[in-house]
Amino acid sequence: MFTNDVLLGSLLFASVAAWNTDVHNQIGFMAETFLHPHTTSILRTILEPQYNGSIGRAAAWADGFAHTDEGRFSYQWHWIDAHDQPPETCSLNYTRDCAKGGCVVSAIANQTQILKGCIEDVKSGSLTRGTNLTCSYALKWVTHFFGDIAQPLHASGRAAGGNFFNVTFGGVATELHAVWDGYIPYTAAKVTSPFSNQSIDPFFEGLLSRIRKDQFLEAPYMWLSCSDPAIPIECATQWARESNKWTCDYVYSRVSNLTDLASDGYAAGGVPIVELQISKAALRLATWLNKLVGAIRHHHTQQIIII
Repeated sequence: MFTNDVLLGSLLFASVAAWNTDVHNQIGFMAETFLHPHTTSILRTILEPQYNGSIGRAAAWADGFAHTDEGRFSYQWHWIDAHDQPPETCSLNYTRDCAKGGCVVSAIANQTQILKGCIEDVKSGSLTRGTNLTCSYALKWVTHFFGDIAQPLHASGRAAGGNFFNVTFGGVATELHAVWDGYIPYTAAKVTSPFSNQSIDPFFEGLLSRIRKDQFLEAPYMWLSCSDPAIPIECATQWARESNKWTCDYVYSRVSNLTDLASDGYAAGGVPIVELQISKAALRLATWLNKLVGAIRHHHTQQIIII
């Protein structure tokens, strides 16, 4: 069981993150294991040198940037507020639900297009050593938003994505969004401290093994049914709808603000969902980047998985 101090600490992380920042790092580290060597080389050239070529180390940047004066315009890019009524009705419509200033779907599409041009600049030799911040930012945003769109409450408008839905977890008063950002991932990994922001942790290595061995209820190749960077709105909307569906199927249908979610079975039931969504995010991100670079020129899923 988590101590109150640990739970309060993870709440602080959750207040500025979609998935806690360390979970974002780990999704990036997972994705790195599926990257083609050529993709890794290209991305290393795009990223600023302080990340040492690692999208995992860069994956949490977008949360901090969104809370600066310079980056506040990007704050709403981290979610799409579905105008529905979970758990009774779940639906997500890009035209209806993406706000005027943008959302996670449009952000993935826009930053993918920028990143595509940046990759061509690297290939032509006009971009070297992370010198173009627009390009580095695009890569960091794409990396981050693939994580965001997989978090169910980032595709739900109810209670501002669960931020105003009060609950108790491990004896601590918190909100439902924080439960999904950090408490359930920490429960799944059986840890009482944040994950590394420098290298992959054992729990996420375990998820990688399960992906490679096809040990999820959904076969990993199914996660890539839409993975073409040429149609980013279509694919990102499909992913957001999958996340949104969980708000009816579990997030709001099983939750109670009269019990402790750490011990009433809610957290335990949420663990497989978190494991699935994190794994989807990592494999989809790697596949997307491989295809952008041109390292993977066809849709043979198994070749992507064994890289």
